[in-house]
Amino acid sequence: MFKDRIVSSILMLTLSFLVIFLFPNWVFCVVVIWLTGASLYEFYSMVERKGLKVYKYFGTLLGILVPIFTYLEYDMSREGMTPFALVLFALFIFLKQFTKKDNSDALASTAITLFGILYISWFFSFIIKLKYLPNGANLVAFLIIMTEGGDAGAYFFGRIMGRRLLIPRISPKKTVEGTIGGFATTIILALVCSPLIPELTYMQIMVAGVLIGAITPIADLAESLLKRDCGVKDSGASLPGLGGALDMMDSLLITSPILFFYITAFCSNAG
Repeated sequence: MFKDRIVSSILMLTLSFLVIFLFPNWVFCVVVIWLTGASLYEFYSMVERKGLKVYKYFGTLLGILVPIFTYLEYDMSREGMTPFALVLFALFIFLKQFTKKDNSDALASTAITLFGILYISWFFSFIIKLKYLPNGANLVAFLIIMTEGGDAGAYFFGRIMGRRLLIPRISPKKTVEGTIGGFATTIILALVCSPLIPELTYMQIMVAGVLIGAITPIADLAESLLKRDCGVKDSGASLPGLGGALDMMDSLLITSPILFFYITAFCSNAG
């Protein structure tokens, strides 16, 4: 399990950096679309295991359109396409309800389908927006290194030093020591990788590290909470040692929009 986790992590990081730095933006968008679709499918499948009705295929289809609209919005300078698409998707889901023969589970299926699109598709689409900022490739690499590096730090510190459980009802293996170690790892990685984004000051980089370091364990616990409620350990089994696509990118769902808003709102010298 440990060996599989290391191999899968190295492979995925290598492929990620190749796509970020060597391929055009449309290839990067295709990868985001694939990850979004796979994660949405896993999310809706988890919900079905809980016995709730959800529009799995319809929701996944609508969800993969979000990164496509985001790409078109930034590549073709068509401002507002993504928010407009989200409104239309909500209408489509309501129309889908109208075709049913009864009103059973209408609220649950509508809410869960929309939640999946917002939580996975919309949140993760901010990584495309980040890519289109000045020096965007380096910003995306900086985000991935901090997020995944902090997650790896929490895992290793937890295995070596973990004694006190953090929130055992949500995640029976996450520890206080591991969380602190992951937070410290993120800040260290942010400073080490500062040459990637020379337009930011050391203070701005430090703040970015603190933000991502604090949010990464929260985002990880959020997905764990959903999995525990659905009675599953992993969202899928496509990545040996890591679980599914949603398990791999759970923290990035939250850190992507956070870093984008931080850069554009508080770092005018970069955004």
